[in-house]
Amino acid sequence: MSLNGQKVLRWSSVCLLLLVVAFAGLNLLAYRQAYAMLHYSAAGVRTRNPEGLSVWRKLKVLACGVNIPRPHKQGNPSTVGMPFREVTISSTGTIQLGAWLCPKQGATNLVILFHGYASEKSSQLVEARQFYDLGCAVLMVDFRGSGQSSEAYTTVGYDEAEDVVAAVTFAREQFPGARIVLFGQSMGAAAVLRAVGQLGVKPDAIVLEAVFDTMLNTIRHRFEAMHLPSFPSAELLVYWGGQQMGFDGFAHNPADYATRVTCPTLLMHGTGDARVYVADARQVFERLAGPKQFVEFKTTGHESYVKRNRDEWRSAVGGVLLLDGRTVGRSDSRIVLPSDRYTVQPSN
Repeated sequence: MSLNGQKVLRWSSVCLLLLVVAFAGLNLLAYRQAYAMLHYSAAGVRTRNPEGLSVWRKLKVLACGVNIPRPHKQGNPSTVGMPFREVTISSTGTIQLGAWLCPKQGATNLVILFHGYASEKSSQLVEARQFYDLGCAVLMVDFRGSGQSSEAYTTVGYDEAEDVVAAVTFAREQFPGARIVLFGQSMGAAAVLRAVGQLGVKPDAIVLEAVFDTMLNTIRHRFEAMHLPSFPSAELLVYWGGQQMGFDGFAHNPADYATRVTCPTLLMHGTGDARVYVADARQVFERLAGPKQFVEFKTTGHESYVKRNRDEWRSAVGGVLLLDGRTVGRSDSRIVLPSDRYTVQPSN
């Protein structure tokens, strides 16, 4: 081989080695980042939303991962004037879910609320109060890893779908005459769709807010919010996250779950949401198989819709709470608080 040929071969080998090292390093960073996103820490300050980070902070997060302390409750239903009891619901294995049950005299509808990523049930107190004022009994549930539930991890709606199954099973057993309405925000909406579309849950209606279409897209949008290229980092995060938690992240797609959802569905979305685009929510909506309605809230981001759009929100939700043309709050099939068959703890 000529001298020039040897130089080319040597430089080609060096370049290949550098690419291998770079790819291995990128995989290591993605593995650590995925772990940090899916496992809550015991303490520390929560990393700010990506769109609010400085350039230096963005680089630090990419290198070290986010810090998300385990979500803890901030208040309880009495904070917004609702009576309640603490209940414990058994999910898969030994997992125990903390929940608040707010009975309503004469209610026909029982609304079960499911919160978003890195949050817990008290984040939905305003929504719960609105449902209560509309004549509904309310069950607020902590997903595994959050609030008063056991564990310290999340799967962004995948395993949480089993928690939805457990909550609905509990509700059906305790209140056989109730009409069950599921309300999910963001990750909670994804969990509801998987529970209904894949796990056989049969609610009477569902209300969804800020639902993402695919796991990959929602991770891509986080990079876009930081004005960073998403490829191949988003793909690696989805892959390693799924590997760590035992599921295929590329198949965790609410848009696919929606094809088997036949119950009446209200899907709401904010046009200013930088984490879940309106087009993503539309993909989910178009694939829903049953009666459906899509409501957009102008200039509203990834936040509580009812706080920004109270009257419009109540109007949209009120339509879902109708039963056979009759309004909520009929005197028959009342929901009362039973005293056995589940754990009742005194409120704090």
